[in-house]
Order: sequence, then C-alpha cells, then structure tokens
Amino acid sequence: MSKKGFTLIELLIVIAILGFLSTIGLASFRSSQIKSRDAQRKHDLGQIQRALEAYYNDKGGYPLTADFPGGGGSWSDEHETLYMKEIPKDPKFGNYAYYSADGTSYRIYARLENVKDAAIPDSGSYSGTSCGGEECNYGVSSANVAP
Repeated sequence: MSKKGFTLIELLIVIAILGFLSTIGLASFRSSQIKSRDAQRKHDLGQIQRALEAYYNDKGGYPLTADFPGGGGSWSDEHETLYMKEIPKDPKFGNYAYYSADGTSYRIYARLENVKDAAIPDSGSYSGTSCGGEECNYGVSSANVAP
C-alpha cells in the first residue's frame, strides 16, 4: 500500500526554511527603510539650506533660532516672499534642530539612523544637540562655520 503526502519532518524543514528566508528578507527591508529615511533627511537639510541662502540674499542675514518656523508649515516674510512652501520635518523624529544666535551663520542638525553612514563625523555626534531625544549625528551649516 503506497501512501502519498509529506512526513512531519519534511513539513518542519520546509517551515524552518521559509522562516529563515522571511527573516533575511525583513532585515533587508528594514535596512532599506533606514537608508531611505536618512537620504530624505539629507535632502531636506539641503532644501532648507537653499531657502536660508535665498533669505540671506534678501535680508542680509539668517533668521534667528527663535524666528525660524518649525517644520510642517510654510515660510514667508512680511512681503509675502515665499522661501519654502512647506518646511520639511524629520520622517521619524519631528523637527530638525536649527540654530542661529546672531543671524550671521546657522547650523541645522538631524539624527541619521544608519550609524555607519559616511556623513556622520568621527566623534559620532554633535554634543549638546538633541534630535528626537538623542544626540544629533549629522549637520549642515552656512559656509562661514562648521557644523
């Protein structure tokens, strides 16, 4: 008498292989999501930089920390000059950290999730700057100061 079908051992092996493959796939997908969010952060800071330079060309200085609008809203001046239709927000941590004490320079910081990113400084973070409850590890600035 011949019986057709799979044994319990064969089914367990197949389930184990499928579980292993799905774990690898999910890890790869998660890594891609992290890198995508980091690319978005870098792009956002570049866009903010361009808007700040346009503002500087018009006003002769950068907005002070308290005067810079938060993420999510538009940014225009009293003459309705639109500098950004919508100031970007960090895809995970909220607003980006913007600092300008005297209007002659600025610094903008973000927190990259991929700690192996080449753009992260050797020190690993910018001490004293908070991004989403942790220290910021990526920054851009005006040409006259270092991040």
